[in-house]
Amino acid sequence: MRIQRVSSKWAKTEVILQNRSLAPYIPDTRKYDYSVLNEMLVLYETVYIKPDRGTYGCGVMRAERRNLILTPSGAENPEAHEEENAEPSIMYILRYGTKALAFQSMEELHQAISGRIKKRPYLIQQGINLLRYKNLSFDLRVLVQKNPEGRWETTGLLGRVAAPQKIVTNYHNGGSLLPVEELLAEHMITADRSSMIHRLKHLGVRIGRQLVKAFPDMKEIGLDVAMDDHHDLWILEVNTMPSLVAFKLFDDKSIYRKISRYAASYGRAGFGSSSLSSRSKTHTRGR
Repeated sequence: MRIQRVSSKWAKTEVILQNRSLAPYIPDTRKYDYSVLNEMLVLYETVYIKPDRGTYGCGVMRAERRNLILTPSGAENPEAHEEENAEPSIMYILRYGTKALAFQSMEELHQAISGRIKKRPYLIQQGINLLRYKNLSFDLRVLVQKNPEGRWETTGLLGRVAAPQKIVTNYHNGGSLLPVEELLAEHMITADRSSMIHRLKHLGVRIGRQLVKAFPDMKEIGLDVAMDDHHDLWILEVNTMPSLVAFKLFDDKSIYRKISRYAASYGRAGFGSSSLSSRSKTHTRGR
């Protein structure tokens, strides 16, 4: 049984944007070029630059536009707007991995980004101010699968907490995996947490139904969802070969058993009947 994979982030984004009720969940996302970088930094001050095709958060950069006020001595002084001789200045910051580079002009910033991009297609996306857990940013992974009856069903939720000084939350970049309930407990009461989890599950199903209109052989997706300070949800991207083994880490083993059963029903490699009877030998590769 064929499982359709779509590596282009832009192709998936375009399909979701065709649905008016789902489009508001997508941050402003465009193809990268100098003029777009300039415009979006003015609009949002922070943007993410990511490869159109890529996994594990590799190649992701963050660019920031900072308005500084310089005193006559040249020192930065956030309170200097009240001083007659203070002069406004703009600085640009580029972050990737644990590095941070500063530039005096947009042209210098663009040159640095272009040097890392080379000729590969990249996207630029509005930066979302993520909720934090113990002062570290986190986002959410929503796993959605076709069940044996052929209907989309959200089968797993987990939280991904960024490693210190990292701009991405991916486990392969040092991030930590935690239950969604634990992450949300710092930000909302029990009833609101339950409502939010229901909303996340429903959103996952809606995205699956939308994508399958363009990609009819798609069987599974992993939504990377950000939650901002207002508890609004933002879909950062959709993976069509999501990691399943991460769900083995949680105490409730019934979740992974269900995920495995669904994966076997639509023929994902490594989840056939023989592998399900001998789980210790099961090995999957995900994104």
